[in-house]
Amino acid sequence: MRIGVIATLKTGVERFVHRELQFFASKGMEISLYPTKYAKGLYSPDPDWRVFRWNMFSVLLNQPFFFIQQPMRYLQLLAEAIRYKVVADFLLAWYFASNMSDVDVIYSTFGDHKLFVGYFCKLILNKPLTVTFHAHELYMNPNEKLLVRALDVCDQIVAVTEYNREYLHKTFGVDPKRIDVVRLSVDLEEYKPAEKFVILICAFFNERKGHDVLFKAVKQLNRKDIEVWVVGGAGSETPVVDVQGLAKELGIEDQVVIFGKVGGKPLSALFHACDVFCLPSRIDGRGLREGFPTVIIEAMAMGKPVISTRHVEIPRILPELLADENDVEGLAQAIEQAYLSPELRKRLGEQNRRIAENVFSNANAVRKAALFSSLAQKNEPTIANRAEGVRAEEVRAEEVIANA
Repeated sequence: MRIGVIATLKTGVERFVHRELQFFASKGMEISLYPTKYAKGLYSPDPDWRVFRWNMFSVLLNQPFFFIQQPMRYLQLLAEAIRYKVVADFLLAWYFASNMSDVDVIYSTFGDHKLFVGYFCKLILNKPLTVTFHAHELYMNPNEKLLVRALDVCDQIVAVTEYNREYLHKTFGVDPKRIDVVRLSVDLEEYKPAEKFVILICAFFNERKGHDVLFKAVKQLNRKDIEVWVVGGAGSETPVVDVQGLAKELGIEDQVVIFGKVGGKPLSALFHACDVFCLPSRIDGRGLREGFPTVIIEAMAMGKPVISTRHVEIPRILPELLADENDVEGLAQAIEQAYLSPELRKRLGEQNRRIAENVFSNANAVRKAALFSSLAQKNEPTIANRAEGVRAEEVRAEEVIANA
């Protein structure tokens, strides 16, 4: 069965609609998507969905052809579209209908303009039409008169709540027996409560940050309750590591969550929520090294246990949970130590906070400001002498002009 889905992809597919369509597809239904608007967003159509995008030139150019095919039906529906002031929906419906020959059911995901386009498609093709009502289109419908007419011809009306069914009955006179209440759904396996051991890594996607070492260590541990939260993205250095591709290549993509570039309070929230922070720094192929990673300082200040490597300054500050550079086995052992011992994590977190207070507080900025002040004071006589020299030159120039 093929479903012709009329939806708005203003910022991608709505999350709950995307999930619903994925479920339909998993049950063998084929998806043809007819977007009234289209833009990329967080949830884009799956690769195996057929998407019929349009532009105004194509829609208008094909109207004479549609008229020639069904002149009486075309004029009849055009008169109705003019009467209800939905000519744009009418034109788009003819364009979509011309690409719905293999569609078995027309599905309007909302009861607004998507339904109006579906309404005209049904009248053009005489195919079953179903619509789902959520909320906004009930209270702010763009065309209530046409809504009543469209509801009359729907073969199936779905409401996501009992309240919506009652509202459709009381406000628009729809027989409650014609309305099925089907609540929204989630994959309960995907969303079931689960205890996760969360490792946070925050770094640009560069070779010296060691994302691959961390992922290989997680792969080696083979513990499905370990999850890696990845914050970061491409920086100024090249080449950029394909972090997502790396996780997929190692077969742990279901254990890796990539947040992209995050800062401010959202980043602080991730620090607070993770169990450990891990940054397996190393010398990269060009010989580049770290200074002392700022993110390690931030994790320590948050009172988090930190897992890292014996790289440049890091072992001088962090006394425990260190592996050698590029040592997957050693890093896996350090992660497992933290994983197995909440007491160790608590002790290291408290220890790291004390180290941060002693080594990385704003006293460092105060000291640097004092250095600047000292430098400026030492330079003051020189500045004064320069000013006196400039004034002397001006006096001499004035004397030359006067004598001339």
